[in-house]
Amino acid sequence: MILAAGRGERMRPLTDTCPKPLLPAGGKPLIVWHIERLAAAGVTGLVINHAHLGQMIEDALGDGARFGLPIAYSPEGTALETAGGIARALPLLGEAPFIVVNGDVFCDADFAALARVAEGLAADGPLAHLLLVPSPAHNPAGDFGLLPDGHVVDDGRGERLTFSGIGAYHPALFAGVAPDQPAKLAPLLRAAMAAGKVTGARHDGRWVDVGTPERLAELDASLRTA
Repeated sequence: MILAAGRGERMRPLTDTCPKPLLPAGGKPLIVWHIERLAAAGVTGLVINHAHLGQMIEDALGDGARFGLPIAYSPEGTALETAGGIARALPLLGEAPFIVVNGDVFCDADFAALARVAEGLAADGPLAHLLLVPSPAHNPAGDFGLLPDGHVVDDGRGERLTFSGIGAYHPALFAGVAPDQPAKLAPLLRAAMAAGKVTGARHDGRWVDVGTPERLAELDASLRTA
C-alpha cells in the first residue's frame, strides 16, 4: 500500500493544485518511483489511498497496467491519517501481512527483502517491521530505538533512529481501528512495542522526507544529475 491521502500543507502552494505524491522529482512523480521499485521487487498488487485531489492520482496512474502492477484505490472523503487509512483499505489488502510506503518519501529500500520479512509477521508474533534511518536534521531526536536483537522500542533503549515511513504490518495490528475514523499509527506501534511485537532494521541507503518545496527541489536536482 502507498499512502497518498495527505494534504501536504508544508508543500503549499505546490499542493494547492497537485496532490503531493504527483509532484515531480527527476522527471517523474514521486509516487511513480515507488511503483516502479515495487514492481521490480516482484510485488503483484498495490493499493493506493487518496483524499486531497485524489481523482488526479487515479487519472495519472490508471489501473497500473503500464507499470505491470495492478492498482486498486481506497478513496477517503476526509483524510483518515495513517492507521485509519490502512484500516479502511484492509478489505483490499487481504488477510496476509503487507508492505506500506509513505507516498511523500524517496527511498532506495530493498522492497523484495522487506516483503520476505513481512511473510514472517503473525498475529501471535511480530506485528510490524519498520525501516529506520539515521535521524535527519529536521528530526534530530529520532522516533524509536533499535535494539541489537532487532526489536524496536520507545523506552529510551537502543540506537535512536527515525522511522522512514516504510514498514511491513500484519492486519491484526489494526484490529481495533474503526475503518472510517481518523487514527494515527504511532500509538498502535508504541502499544505493540511495549508487548515486544515490533522489529526493525536500519536502512543506510538513500532516504529523503520530501516535506518542503526546498527538499523537493534538492531531490529533483540530485536525480537529474545522477
